[in-house]
Amino acid sequence: MLYQLSYRGTPVAIRHGPPPRKIGRICTAPRPGIGSAQKVRKRDRVFHHMQVVFHLGAPCTDGGLLLQSLARNRARLAQDGILVPSQSRYRPLLRDTVRALKGRVASPDVEDALLDAIIEDHEVERLIFSDALLVSIPRLVVTGPQIWPMIERQVAALRGLFPSASPEIFLAMRDPATLIPALFDASKFTDFTEFTQNMQPHAATWSEMLRRLRMAHPDVPVTVWCNEDTPLLWGQLLHEITDTPHDYPLQGVDDLIETIMEPTGFKRLQRYLADNPAQSEIQRRRIVSAFLGRYALETAIEEELDLPGWTPELIETLTLAYEDDMAEIARIPGVTLLAP
Repeated sequence: MLYQLSYRGTPVAIRHGPPPRKIGRICTAPRPGIGSAQKVRKRDRVFHHMQVVFHLGAPCTDGGLLLQSLARNRARLAQDGILVPSQSRYRPLLRDTVRALKGRVASPDVEDALLDAIIEDHEVERLIFSDALLVSIPRLVVTGPQIWPMIERQVAALRGLFPSASPEIFLAMRDPATLIPALFDASKFTDFTEFTQNMQPHAATWSEMLRRLRMAHPDVPVTVWCNEDTPLLWGQLLHEITDTPHDYPLQGVDDLIETIMEPTGFKRLQRYLADNPAQSEIQRRRIVSAFLGRYALETAIEEELDLPGWTPELIETLTLAYEDDMAEIARIPGVTLLAP
């Protein structure tokens, strides 16, 4: 059975007969109760010392493309004190140091040694780690009735590596109706029923996880967004994570759009934007949305779900609960919810 999706995200309509001509939540309309192109809550910024950003994924959201887009700007960002190290450089360092500390906070000497190994000779004000495996492997993202039941402990371990820095967390959320099948595909399991036997997807909500995270780490600002909205937020996400203004020149602001549009349509979009530069982020989103409405790749915005034990009714229930959960998330103090 086919489900209408946006960027392999939320199934917003079950196909029965001819498909409706729409692209899920890739649209110009603002999310109810949030406001067009507005942040629900602005993060407090601390400038006294280095900022350390942890982009935690989540797994099966951008597929590592966000890090690739950031890496395209690595040299320019480094000139402004913003460092985006490669995973090959920092992943073993973080992993081994966390294991050695065994829950303890790094001493000044350990922190300095870790930073020296990652930063080298750069002058850094903002250090960005983007890795969907920082919290857990795909199999453990949903356990029982919770998403990331270990999030409090893992964030404590990560921030404990850099106790003198100001941590920030960024993460994309995804509809459990498509997240869990994607996690299964990313795992080593071959049986979906076995993979999900300890999961209670109808009870797992992002808001519950975020409340636990904020209760355990009330001083850490958190920025979240829906994976289904990512195509229209991509440029803003790059600026948010790097903490650069909208007019700061960044490459890769259309990297994701390119993957879900017909090549001809993408070239036309680029020409249009070159001839008619958008005057604001809102205007740019409207232009991109219009081109997506005409040139989006069906294979990129639709997914066939045929899962043992999962009925269309269950999938629809999960999706509706996910949509309702956004209103709960918008009310969590210290959490910034980004939306088109």
